[in-house]
Amino acid sequence: MEHLFSTFSIKGCQLKNRIVMPGLASFLIENDGSIPREAIEHYRLRAAGGPAMVIMEACAVSPEGIVSPHQARIYEDRFVEGLSKIARFMKAEGTIPAVQLHHSGRQTSAKVIHRQPVAPSPLPCPSIRGDVTPLTVTGIQELVNKFGDAADRALQAGFELIEIHGAHGYLINQFLSGFSNIRQDAYGGDIPGRTRFAQEIVREVRKRVGNEYPISFKISAMEFVKDGLNVAESIEILKILVKEGIDVVQVSAGNDATPEWISQPMFMEKACLTDFSWAIKKALDVPIMAVGRINEPLLAEDIIKSGKADLVCIGRGLLADPTMPKKALEGRLDDIRTCIACNTCMQSIFKKGRVECLVNPALGREKEMAFHPAKTIKKVMVVGAGPGGLNVAWVAARRGHDVHLFERQPQLGGQLALGSITHYKKGLRKLIRFQAKQMERFGVTCHLNQEVTPDTLRDHSPDVVILATGSAPVYPQIEGIDNTLVISINEALDEHSRAEGKTVVVGGGPTGCEIALHLSEKGSQVTIVEVLSKLASQMESITQKMLLRKLMENNVSFKTNCRVLRIEENGVVIAEKEGGQMTLPADQVVFSIGNRPENGLFNQIKSMGYEIHRIGDCLEPRSAKSAIYEGAVLGRAI
Repeated sequence: MEHLFSTFSIKGCQLKNRIVMPGLASFLIENDGSIPREAIEHYRLRAAGGPAMVIMEACAVSPEGIVSPHQARIYEDRFVEGLSKIARFMKAEGTIPAVQLHHSGRQTSAKVIHRQPVAPSPLPCPSIRGDVTPLTVTGIQELVNKFGDAADRALQAGFELIEIHGAHGYLINQFLSGFSNIRQDAYGGDIPGRTRFAQEIVREVRKRVGNEYPISFKISAMEFVKDGLNVAESIEILKILVKEGIDVVQVSAGNDATPEWISQPMFMEKACLTDFSWAIKKALDVPIMAVGRINEPLLAEDIIKSGKADLVCIGRGLLADPTMPKKALEGRLDDIRTCIACNTCMQSIFKKGRVECLVNPALGREKEMAFHPAKTIKKVMVVGAGPGGLNVAWVAARRGHDVHLFERQPQLGGQLALGSITHYKKGLRKLIRFQAKQMERFGVTCHLNQEVTPDTLRDHSPDVVILATGSAPVYPQIEGIDNTLVISINEALDEHSRAEGKTVVVGGGPTGCEIALHLSEKGSQVTIVEVLSKLASQMESITQKMLLRKLMENNVSFKTNCRVLRIEENGVVIAEKEGGQMTLPADQVVFSIGNRPENGLFNQIKSMGYEIHRIGDCLEPRSAKSAIYEGAVLGRAI
């Protein structure tokens, strides 16, 4: 990967390779804006992993510009000390410390800032909604000055590059875009008018930092909404800003109405924004940073080699594995914990107010999840090679335990292996490969094709038994459930099965919808029957949006607020909410209505005197994320 690991220069910044971590909210900042040790460690670890530059998350330049109570701030001198610690630790690890300056504009809530959000025009945020206060010219000038003050503080803190956040539906983007700016004065109308606010900010920041200091600008080159920015307009905007002193451009996409283009789910192609970065690179004479589901070193190498960008931004990939650059440089590609674009990070932000990762349970818990050698070496038997079993096995082995993993199937992965059959979830196979590599590295002994019984325990005499036996599908007790029309989820997802004719999928949760999409793409005419009013209601919102769109594109029919009464020879009889009944013709029927724990082995051996633990679905059917996290915690504890 000679291109990815070649050096590069942006003014006085000498980059050791072409990998940049873009600004990503850590949600580790305290409510008062102070920087705790967890946030410092988060950035130190990302810097230590080998990227050339790390851009610290968006720092609010003004109190009303905060998008979350956990956002970093830079609008008062008291924040400089904490920010300087992050910059100092990043630099000590050999990485260029950079920082992003930000104002949310209308894309925040009155509950967060205790006043109406400001905006260029009296148009509310389409995702948050609520009244906004249009900025006066005086208000605009005050904010320009606040960006300048923030730049002064960034210099004091020791950051060596400043990025101005002009993307993703935030305030500067709101001024740039006809989607959100309907002003009739000097700050609206045509492209020069809509660019004036950004132009004045760049000019002010340049005045504060001097001519030799590098400035980046992040833009949503395509917004994918009516009257939103497109690449041609973005090029004209950037030409104006380059004249004012922009040295490098990060090319992103999307806004508050099209978040799927900001944090691309697994349904979208990898590196899906690089054609935009390439078009802008050909039009401008400044370096270009590409972003957008670039999750693998070989993919990043191709982008640099092809000339589509000068630098690659890897964000979620460095949340999943902060050591990715070093591992890639050393040729340890199978040892990389790859981001699978499940958007668990996004879901956890909105539901828990913190960033979590399905594949990396240590994210945000780096100190808590540090590895320590086991005080007493034990023989550990892990039963089940699904996500939880795989994770607990190698974590325990890394600490020095003698770990034996038993799996009744001939391959590793459990539900992960089954889920990876659909083309948009093939990334799960890399997670399985990563777990398998760690087991090999730390000496886990695998026993495949072996059913565990009480006799197995007596033969192996473990000190600790960990059950990760997963769960089994639930089938309703209805007439016709044994009909040959009914096939299992395994049969429905079998790579070699044919999907012809009509299929009824009973259960419109995430799994049912994914099965329906898979079968529809293979040629079946699919109908989903769901007892609730909405489909995939427990799924992360961006992924849900894309999945439902894909289902509609593939002509999948939905029957919500309906329940199955019985299975007949040629179809499924359902009851509708209004009280009527109808028959859905079917050549096959798949039930995806939930799972029950596979805990029979626990009941058999709990009286045998062994130290026994359960993790994952065998305790309670949940998610792969829960199983991996529980495995990570238990593996560090035994």
